[in-house]
Amino acid sequence: MILLGSSSPSTPAIIAPRPRRLRHRTTTPSLPHSRSPHRHLVLASSSPAPTPRPLARAHRPGAVATAAEMVFSVTKKETKPYEGQKPGTSGLRKKVTVFQQPHYLANFVQSTFNALPADQVKGATIVVSGDGRYFSKDAVQIIAKMAAANGVRRVWVGQDSLLSTPAVSAIIRERISADGAKATGAFILTASHNPGGPTEDFGIKYNMGNGGPAPESVTDKIFSNTKTITEYLIAEDLPNVDISVIGVTSFTGPEGPFDVDVFDSATDYIKLMKTIFDFESIKKLLASPKFSFCFDGLHGVAGAYAKRMFVDELGASESSLLNCVPKEDFGGGHPDPNLTYAKELVDRMGLGKTSNVEPPEFGAAADGDADRNMVLGKRFFVTPSDSVAIIAANAVQSIPYFASGLKGVARSMPTSAALDVVAKNLNLKFFEVPTGWKFFGNLMDAGMCSVCGEESFGTGSDHIREKDGIWAVLAWLSILAYKNKDNLGGDKLVTVEDIVLQHWATYGRHYYTRYDYERMLMQKLPRNLWLT
Repeated sequence: MILLGSSSPSTPAIIAPRPRRLRHRTTTPSLPHSRSPHRHLVLASSSPAPTPRPLARAHRPGAVATAAEMVFSVTKKETKPYEGQKPGTSGLRKKVTVFQQPHYLANFVQSTFNALPADQVKGATIVVSGDGRYFSKDAVQIIAKMAAANGVRRVWVGQDSLLSTPAVSAIIRERISADGAKATGAFILTASHNPGGPTEDFGIKYNMGNGGPAPESVTDKIFSNTKTITEYLIAEDLPNVDISVIGVTSFTGPEGPFDVDVFDSATDYIKLMKTIFDFESIKKLLASPKFSFCFDGLHGVAGAYAKRMFVDELGASESSLLNCVPKEDFGGGHPDPNLTYAKELVDRMGLGKTSNVEPPEFGAAADGDADRNMVLGKRFFVTPSDSVAIIAANAVQSIPYFASGLKGVARSMPTSAALDVVAKNLNLKFFEVPTGWKFFGNLMDAGMCSVCGEESFGTGSDHIREKDGIWAVLAWLSILAYKNKDNLGGDKLVTVEDIVLQHWATYGRHYYTRYDYERMLMQKLPRNLWLT
């Protein structure tokens, strides 16, 4: 590394990279190099603009790339605050065109780094990925360059920037690097079940070291920072990394080494699911000629897991998968797993107006980032409130992860009381929480909750700190497998409808109504109408 200029406070220092020959090796990534005693910010440079560089890439799985001019410098960029960057219960969500404004994303990312404890940034490992919606790949490159500039040691990225929200939570909690490091948090790039595309929605949220959404103490600080931000740090000369190729790309900066590790999106998550469910019993169910199955990915990130999970691992037919190719615009659809937007699945399951073929026995869908789910039987809809109650009532017998019993159960305030009755009958601890998965996470971290859910099609457990759409589908398949374990060769299988009707006979039936108001202009709403 060549140091030009002075390091005195009055004269900004410029760190110029020393060209090095491109090398590739298939060995394990090396341990961190010793850090330079010099730490400088590039505030200005009079040198000619560099020639545009190709993508930096690791050419094959397990490869570590180091390249000419892969030594980067750090720039301090001036900026001004944008109004309205307040994270909601699921982060910051705006139109893509809003995020594409100069410095808009960078302001929020730097405000987040500034809100975190220093040891969760300097030398840390963070995850950056999401549901693959439009603008995600651009955002990954921006955040990686800002992470490098802020002293982050490495960034983990799912291949093609694809990681479901539950998979991100699992990776934070479970994944360990070659040198023993674990992630301290993650930027998740998603607007959940909202549409995607150049004129549609984008979102970003930060999850903490427990795998769950940042608590209000952190999001309040992020918002406060966004209102006063005047500068951010970025490694502008860091080349874009080819995130379509699995492998590690290594750089060196003023604070030492920095890696971008692109890895397979599904492997870690599937490995975790195998520790929770009895895959062999589910395989036997799916192999039964009397059982048929259908899963709709709605062209969201669930498609990155569906074939690997349901076809390769569990033996389902590939024809049972609908819309399981992830697309930046979700195929022009609305990736919300409900009776309105999962129309193709609803028709196939015999619930549409034009259904004219024999439906499968079981159907399910997941939303854009695969944290929500919908469960259907043949010509039968299972409400989210019933779904979480039925999973809780059958978990101990059907799911090995819960064999020793449930610690407790919880639901959000708007969700029906079906779960309350199960808790009372099974003598379980029961909790009602405000809307927001972080409140379930608090109970789980305290060892007080095993299964939880909300009426907005979110269901999950304490295996991670997010709701989990594919987990819910596997939970239902496990219940069906258990109910039919001695009946796979019989005349008739126990169906989804049978299970729900039996649940109502045992615990009673609970009714509730949900109304969704979408894309309404607030100024035209009646003043006496409250929206929550």
